[in-house]
Amino acid sequence: MSDKAPAWVVPVMRAGYAARAAVYTIVGVLAVLAAWRGGQAEGTGDALAQLRGEPWGQAALWIIALGLLAYMVWRLMDAFMDLENHGTDGKGLIARTGLVVTGLVHGALGVSAASTAMGGQSSGGQGSGTETMVQKIMSMPYGLWLVGAVGLATIGAGIYYAHKGITEKYKKDIVATPTARKLDPVMKFGLVAEGVVVGIIGVMICYAALTSDPSEAGGVGQALQQIRSAPFGRFLLGIIGLGLIGFAVENAVEAVYRYVPRRDGEDVMSLARRAKLKAEGKLHEATA
Repeated sequence: MSDKAPAWVVPVMRAGYAARAAVYTIVGVLAVLAAWRGGQAEGTGDALAQLRGEPWGQAALWIIALGLLAYMVWRLMDAFMDLENHGTDGKGLIARTGLVVTGLVHGALGVSAASTAMGGQSSGGQGSGTETMVQKIMSMPYGLWLVGAVGLATIGAGIYYAHKGITEKYKKDIVATPTARKLDPVMKFGLVAEGVVVGIIGVMICYAALTSDPSEAGGVGQALQQIRSAPFGRFLLGIIGLGLIGFAVENAVEAVYRYVPRRDGEDVMSLARRAKLKAEGKLHEATA
């Protein structure tokens, strides 16, 4: 295996993050509008379905679909070629497995967006994609245990997103440009908000396993509705909606300023490296 990642990985990666930014911008804006005006928040499938009614919607759906499929390719290549140098120890293998899972999830969303662009039924609505997945898993041998494991893994993913934001782990692969530095607080807020939403999805999946009822499971739309139904729900939904827009900003920053260690080397001035040098009082030595 070559030590250097192929050049085509970088534009594929950027297209993938740009598509995720588009999806979460739509979901976040709709959540904020639902909090402001009242009404139901939309999940990713329903949010994309709304695009089809716009004059430019079908073209936008195709662009987003291709971008999400590019994100899947990027994550699979990232995992199999270890483009971010996670390594082959236990921690590294867990991280790389997570890349495969997130890639496949976004690939499925890309297929759903393409189906919507062609006039097919969105995976959102009464029978969400998550509910359908849980129903299929429940029909397997040891299905309830498998659903419970998926729920716990999803909760873990939510904790990971929130931890990544709070501890600022996202900084290690983003070039320290003035724009990225200015948007840093927005990215942090966005990752924590995404962690909350993903964690709620995981709890719903676990509850579906406990009750043997796949209808208790749900995706982003159902998670936002859970937030909406809580005390001060409209206020909380508005905060989370803004957070999802922040997560879209984080993805947009990654689309433009993320670098690949196995392509660009380890000596790039990342946000993390800049923060470390600043804390050590050495920043003036490494910057003009």
